Amino acid sequence: MRRRSSWILVALALCTLPGVDRAEGQSWRTLNSSRQVSGEDEVTVKVKYAAGRFNVKPGGGGSLYEMMLTYDEDNFEPVSEYSRGILTLGVDGIRKNIDIDGENESRLDLTLSRRVPMDLELEFGAVKADFDLSGVPLKSLSVTTGASESLLVVDEANPVPMGTVEIEVGAASFKSRGLGNLNAERITVDAGVGTVELDLTGEWKRDGRVSVDMGLGALTLRLPSDMGIRLTKDTFLTGLDAEGLEKRNGGYYSENWDTAEYQLEISVDAAFGKIEVVWAP
Repeated sequence: MRRRSSWILVALALCTLPGVDRAEGQSWRTLNSSRQVSGEDEVTVKVKYAAGRFNVKPGGGGSLYEMMLTYDEDNFEPVSEYSRGILTLGVDGIRKNIDIDGENESRLDLTLSRRVPMDLELEFGAVKADFDLSGVPLKSLSVTTGASESLLVVDEANPVPMGTVEIEVGAASFKSRGLGNLNAERITVDAGVGTVELDLTGEWKRDGRVSVDMGLGALTLRLPSDMGIRLTKDTFLTGLDAEGLEKRNGGYYSENWDTAEYQLEISVDAAFGKIEVVWAP
């Protein structure tokens, strides 16, 4: 529970911010930016985005990336920089008036290369986000959210081995599909207030570890039936629906724990809420 108290305080502060209507006199601009692949062995991609809609998907052809950004120039400055294998995209600036459902909303649409391995860092605030990373060659992935609604989809296997996936969720709803396709050694989730759905199905190519540190909310774990599962928990006032898992030796085990080709170890540290286990067909 090393970070739980701070996450709860930050998330509750976000939840209690007063609503603000769209400011008058905003100046909307659109920026189109792209770069062709030019012999890179690997890149680091950093994307920072404050408010609006945020979409990421795999690209085709010879582009390293393609970005279309709609923004309010009175509050934000667009960023599109590349230097020595580091690509920085998004916006700089602090926007006082947040409205992600307005008619003239800010928006970032980004496509990423399937050809160049990358370390991907995504940081965003009050955003409705859809990330499709299917088939994108990821060496590492870091996702940091504020008061957002996010969906992370990985429907195709990551073609390169990945070390760690780090996901930090504030006062938010975070959903996922096919996290097993990330080909990650470890997945860590730090969540404050909200709902988190971790779909751990996909093409696992080795044993995996998942750790979840959660404050207040509901956690759903969608598990692959062909992997051996061990779930351990350190919880306070948190209910557990562990259908299909047998409690023994201080943990919860699937029937095939000892016989499965690959094993998935899941640890949950939670304060208040509910943990539900759902099995994939």
